[in-house]
This record gives sequence, C-alpha cells and structure tokens, in this order.
Amino acid sequence: METAEIRRRWLTFFEGKGHAVVPSAPLIHEDPNLLFVNAGMVPFKPYFLGQETPAWTRATSVQKCVRTGDIDEVGKTSRHGTFFQMNGNFSFGDYFKRDAIAFAWELLTTPQPEGGYGLDPERLWATVYTDDDEAEQLWLELTSIPKERIVRRAEADNYWSMGVPGPGGPCSEIFYDRGEEYGREGGPEVDEDRYMEIWNLVFMQYELSAVRSKADFDVAGPLPAQNVDTGMGLERIASILQGVDNMYEIDEVYPVLEKAAEMTGRTYGTQSGQTAGDSHPDDVHLRVVADHVRSSLMLIGDGVTPGNEGRGYVLRRMLRRAVRAMRLLGYEDPALPHLLPVSMERMSASYPELRTGFDRIAQIAYAEEQAFRRTLAQGTTILDTAVGRTKESGGDTLAGEQAFALHDTYGFPIDLTFEMAAEQGLKVDRDGFVRLMDEQRQRAKADAKAKKGGHANTEVWKDLRALGATDWRAYEELTTSGSVVGLVRDGSRVEELEPGQTGQVVLDRTSFYAESGGQIADSGIIVVDGARLLVRDVQRPVKGLVVHTVEVADGSVRVGQESSAQVDPQWRIDACQAHSGTHVVHAALRQVLGPSALQSGSYNKPGYLRLDFAWNQSLSADARAEIEHVANLAVRDDLPVSADWMTLPEARERGALALFGETYDEQVRVIEIGGEWSRELCGGTHVRHSSQIGALTLTGESSVGSGVRRLEAFVGMNALQHLATERALVAELSSIVKAPAADLPERVGELVARLREVEKELDKVRREQVAASAGSLTDAASDVAGVTYVGVHVAGGAPDDLRQMVTDTRAQLGEERPTVVALTGDGPGKPVIVIATNEAARAKGGQGRRSRAGRGPGPRRRWRWQGRPRAGRRPGRHEGRGRTRSRRAGDRWLTPACAAGPGSASTSATPGSASPRATLRGCSRRPSRRCHVISSTMPTSTGSSRS
Repeated sequence: METAEIRRRWLTFFEGKGHAVVPSAPLIHEDPNLLFVNAGMVPFKPYFLGQETPAWTRATSVQKCVRTGDIDEVGKTSRHGTFFQMNGNFSFGDYFKRDAIAFAWELLTTPQPEGGYGLDPERLWATVYTDDDEAEQLWLELTSIPKERIVRRAEADNYWSMGVPGPGGPCSEIFYDRGEEYGREGGPEVDEDRYMEIWNLVFMQYELSAVRSKADFDVAGPLPAQNVDTGMGLERIASILQGVDNMYEIDEVYPVLEKAAEMTGRTYGTQSGQTAGDSHPDDVHLRVVADHVRSSLMLIGDGVTPGNEGRGYVLRRMLRRAVRAMRLLGYEDPALPHLLPVSMERMSASYPELRTGFDRIAQIAYAEEQAFRRTLAQGTTILDTAVGRTKESGGDTLAGEQAFALHDTYGFPIDLTFEMAAEQGLKVDRDGFVRLMDEQRQRAKADAKAKKGGHANTEVWKDLRALGATDWRAYEELTTSGSVVGLVRDGSRVEELEPGQTGQVVLDRTSFYAESGGQIADSGIIVVDGARLLVRDVQRPVKGLVVHTVEVADGSVRVGQESSAQVDPQWRIDACQAHSGTHVVHAALRQVLGPSALQSGSYNKPGYLRLDFAWNQSLSADARAEIEHVANLAVRDDLPVSADWMTLPEARERGALALFGETYDEQVRVIEIGGEWSRELCGGTHVRHSSQIGALTLTGESSVGSGVRRLEAFVGMNALQHLATERALVAELSSIVKAPAADLPERVGELVARLREVEKELDKVRREQVAASAGSLTDAASDVAGVTYVGVHVAGGAPDDLRQMVTDTRAQLGEERPTVVALTGDGPGKPVIVIATNEAARAKGGQGRRSRAGRGPGPRRRWRWQGRPRAGRRPGRHEGRGRTRSRRAGDRWLTPACAAGPGSASTSATPGSASPRATLRGCSRRPSRRCHVISSTMPTSTGSSRS
C-alpha cells in the first residue's frame, strides 16, 4: 500500500467518525520556542491549553514535522530521520479513552479491502500507564489483545506532559511485532527493534503543577474537559504495510536513494545491518542523501531559505550534507538537479503544491549547491595552505582552531578536513575542534535563551487577553472610542502611567493597525481624559489582543478611563499605498519573470516597500525596467481593489497566493487588484483603487540569500521626490560634461575610455623610466663579503615599479656571483622595501634548495601580506597575518615599519650598508594597518639566514 493511500485512508476513516479534516500546518510555526513543527499536536496546542476555542470538537490531520536534534545520526541507523509525517486524531472535550482505543483498533485491524490497514491482531501489543486500570480494561474489552500482551510502564514511557504546568495525562502505546528476524521475543520492554511503536494515544485528563521533569510532577486535579491527542508515524506504518525494513525503503523515500545509488554506481543494502556499527559507509551516505533531499524539498516548499542562522542554517546544513554525501560516494558533478525532481514526484501525490512551486524550490536548492561547490574549492585551497604551513613547522597535527575556522567561517565539512589532512599524513586536533564547537554551542544556547526570554513573559498578556479580545476596527475607521483595560510598564501590570513614561496600553476597542504581514504599525495618538499618548508601536503578543506602546506626552492615564484611539490619517494613506504597491510589484514581477518568481517576504512602510522573491540570479536592467513599467501601467489603469473574507479552501480554489511559511485561520482575507491579475491572502490595509498608489519607482535590486532576491521601491510622493532628485542629478551631470541628457551615456563612455588611454600612456612612460633607472642601478653595486650588493633609495618609487627594477637589475648583474638587490621607496602613503636575491646568494647564505611537499625541490617561493585588513572589510584569501601564496622566485617585499623596534637596524638601505636582514631581527612591533610585508629568507654577511 503506497504511503499516499495510507494517508488517504487515515483521513477518510476519521472523517467518517465525525472529525474535521484539518490540512497540515506549514513547518514554520509562530511558536517562538520552535524552529519547526515537530509534533502533530503543535498546531492544536492553543486548544489544549485553553487559549483558543476550536470550531470543532473532533479533528484529524496528517502533519508535516521536522526534528533535527539527531541530524548527525541520520543514516547511521535505520530509525533516525529529519522529516516525517504524523497522523493524528484529536478530541477537545468530546470522546475519551473508550472511543480512542476503539477507533485505533478498528482502523488497524479492518481488512484492507474494507478500507482499513489489515494488520494481524496477533502481532499487536499495547502498553498502559502503571496505574491506568481503566485503559487496560478497555483494551481487554474492546480488542482481542490478551492480558499478557498489555504491558504497564512508568511515567518515563507512558505519561505525557508538556514539561511545564498545564494539561497532561497517561498514554497508551500500540506496538507491532515484526517477527523473530528482528530481535528477541518478549514484548516492547525486551526489544523495541522487533516491537515497533506505531501509535500513541495520549489521554489529557489532569492539570499538572510543579513539573520538575518528564517523570517528576504534581497532579493538581482533573481537567474540566478531557482531551485526546494521538499520533501515528506515517513512515513507520508505511514500512510495515509495504513489507520493508525501515523508513528509508518506503515508496516516498527509496526512489531518491535508488537514484543516488544509480548515479554513483553503488549498491544499497548488500552490506548493511540494523545498527550503526554494522552499516556499510555506502549505505550511510545513501540514507543521508535520501533523507536530506526530501527534508530540504519540504522545508523550501514551506518558505525556508538557506542562511547562516536559525531555520536557514538547518536547511543549509541538510543540503550541504546531501551534496557532501554524494561526493563521498564519488559523484563530483551537481547532484540535486537529478535527485530533487525524484523526491518531488513522490511527495507531490500528497502535497500537490510541491509540483506547482517546484521551479522556485529548485532554484533555491540548486543555487545553494553551486555555492557549496565554490565553498569546497575555496576551503580546499585554505586547507592546503594550512597543511603546508604545519609541515614546514615540523608539526604532524593540524590545529583545532584551523579546523574550526574552516568549518565555522567557510562551511567546510569537518569530516572532509579530517580526510584531506590524513591524505597529507597529518592528524587533526580533534579535542581542540570539539572544544571550540562546544563553546560555540554554549554561546548559541545562551543567545537562544536570551531571545526566548524576550518572548517568555507572556503571562501578563494572557491575563489581559482573558479579560476579552480587543475589538479591532482598523479596516472600518480611523478613530475609535473605547476604554483602557490594562496598562503595562517594564513587563508588569500597573494602574497608572505618568507624564514622560513609556509603557503599553490595552484598549477594549482600537482602530490602530498592529504590525503584521510585512506592514508596520500605525502611528497616531490615544487621548484619555485630556492626556495625550503618542503611539510608537502596535503589536499582537497573543492572538486577539492588540497592545499599543506609547509615550505619555502630557497628563496621566489610569485603567478604566475612557479613550479615543486616533490613527494619523496621512500615515495610514501612505501605508495603504505602500502595501497595495507591494501587491502590484509582486504581480508585475510574476508577469515579467514567470509564476516561479514567488514572494518570500516583504516589508512596507509609508512611502517605501521591499519585496523578497525566489530567483537565483540578478535581474537585468531591461527586466527591472519592464517590471516597473508593468507596475505603473496597473497604477495608471485605476484597477479596483477589493477585500473579501472566505474559507481557506475557497481562497485556494480561486487561485489566491499565500505567503510561504505563514499560518492562516480557517477564515482568510483575500485582496484582489484588478480581479485575477493580483489575488493574494492578506490582512493588511489597502487603497480602494490602484490609481491611489500614485507612482512606483524601483530603486534597488540585490541578493539577500541563496536563491532569494530583493526589490526595493519608493511609492507615492516618495517616488515623485526620488524622480525629481534623479532629474536634478542628470541636469547637473549634463552641465559638467557639456552634453544633453540623451547623450550622457555616450559622452560619459567617451570620457572613461579617454581616461583609460591616458592611464595606459602614463603607465608606459613609468615603465620606460623604470627600465632606464634599472640600467643605472648596476653602477651602485658593491661587494659585501663576496656578495654583489645593490642598495638604493628610489624617491617616489611605488611597489610595482620597485619590483620591476629589482628583477631587471638582478638579471643584468647575472647569476654567476651571489647577488642581492635591495631598493627602498615611498609607496602611496607607506614606505616599502623590495629585495631580490639570486640562486647563488641563497646558496651562499646556507638556504640552498628546499623540497616542498608534493612540488619537488626548488627555491622557496612565497610572499606574505601582513597587517590588519582595511576597516569594515574582512581579510581576503591573501590578506591578514599568515596568509600566503606563491610568487616568482627571488621576489621579496619588506616594510621598514615592522623593523622599527628594539634591536632593529636602520630601515634605509644604501650601498655598502649592513644587510637588510638586520632590519628584521629583533622586531617587536606588530605591523601597522598600512603595512604590507612580503617576507622571505635572506642571505647575510655571516652566512646565516632568517625569515
């Protein structure tokens, strides 16, 4: 039985039992404590906590879930996976244990031709909580499971709580005996590989208090309404009904694994086992690919994009682990274009939106793979340098700091660092790497805890919400009369706010728009018995409650006083222009680029909008111009703008676009501009006709992440002011270059071309002067301890000029005698020394020829930039202390600024002076920010050498 059919039968069965079929919520949830939805009950949590009242008393769903706590174990065993689907049936004060057990037994054991799953009753076991006599009796009464197959278990296994005070209760789990080939006989407590848990029935019947741990809590008493929360892993039941060993072999996962095996020429399962220790490396890598490709497909489908933190980092890690696994299997070419479509074909049977949105999903995934391939190339270069430096210093272990930097800064997989270091005969300081990783995790936990603390104090808002929902009238009016029902200052409720204080005000009725959907909050004032409160922000900390952050301008405000909420009319008009303009730009974008260019986020405020959309390359100037043109045509055409309420299925049937990752209620608001030209789900405020937008002008287009671009625009008067500013700039430029506006591109192009010609001519003259100067430098040669030495200061000499002069002078002096040429000059803003030596000089200095690993014998050829990077910029590959790259043999750059310290010699080299080597010995100063150094070994009069 295919997984899609198992899913369909679940929903059909419970719909027939009076349950409302609730679509899966997106993987991104509004709960600030969750990265992703990780359990089937998460979307129903407000109902179980009593925060909201559901529209039904029975519900069923198949919920998409992602858990990443064991991501490193994925593939090593047959049980770990990141994405899974949870079948669930729920009762909110309706049925309880009897019906929950009866429903489960009926669906599991009803023969397949009659619509059930057709499991053998003799293979089913049940567990109950230690003291739950009622559940045990119901299993005996309603099913054919004998008492010896009903196991009592303690709190750790069979009692459910949320980990905080609230609803909880015993649970009953159903296990399936897979047979003796999977392990020992004796039930779930003996072997949970053989006895697989397939369904958990949670009976929420108690109010828990003083929850100290999962198995340590106090029961305050029974709940006023008893609830049921059950969950069955869809992948687990599929593996049983399809007769395969594990979730990787079911029909929704195995085709990706099979395709990966085909691409790499590997065979899956020939040497695999049931435990990590038995799994063949090929099987592990193939499982990683199958799991992560599917998870990535589902995450991108729900609006997640790769990034460096939070959800984006999890997705990035999955995509890169999949690509890395393919490389370990020997596949070096781009892999996702072959694998992702296979996963989409299997998953779209249950989630058709994956097919319609696949172009967007593919763009994001493929762009991330290309970025990772570049990372691998860059990381390999950096690792090679680190390995070479370690060998040169005589070490046999790559520092943990270097491995961590590769992993953390460049995204270079740590296992690749270990592998490549081993190929070069080096170990990696694993302990140092692990220590740094642990420190990073602790910082991340502390940061998460701090962020969580910002959301944690919601009790005050829940208490105020319990007084009643805010009568929110932002769509109907700008001024609303009401009363003050709550005041908050510094996180605590107060009875009064005094002049000059800032705090939060809750009214029973308001017309202020609370920030949401990318639209910022309204601005305005609240008048309370003569006191004026300036509204700085408006939010909804809990559903149904609107909270105004205010500054008391004059007077004071107390709870219970009458209020008048007055939105700034011009602010609202400008905000409506911007939000409607966002919809117009989105529609124009899709018209020009195609339906795959879907919005992934937006922000709008009076006079300004920005829109993020799925696209993997920058837009051409023609495309930007066309988008702006189409948008302004819509403004000109005075299209009607309408807002209608309908059910979510109705909105989808009408083709309304929904923002990825957003959670919507059953009733949604649909905004149409020009009918079907633009039809989106939206809770924002809008103009009545498109002409009221006034004007739109695109001001920028940039990248904000892998596969995501951003458009920015001015709207209304801001757009006109922007155009006026640009017109003034064009007029000024026309005046400067003495050309009309229409001829500016050609005229500026001519000036730029002429400037380049002049620069080339100047460069040519400079090179000729350098060549002439080099000829005269040989006259300054002198003999120092058997070495031909030239030391000259060249006034105004730039680094490139000096480098050319020393190499030309060295060539003119020949290779027969040991030769050292040292020139100093005044570079642009900094002094510089350039030194060149020949092979004879290096031999005389005792350096000789060195053998470099993997490159054979030869002169040491390296230059090093030292010093801090320029302000505001990270060091490049060849900047910063210790970064090196190969350069022509014999070229050496030094900076005297680094030699000015205790024991250093003079920094200017003249004929007959001491060897420039002395300018380095004893240097104690760090290079300055303006210091560029290329260091090397140098011959000395005493026959020693120093780098």
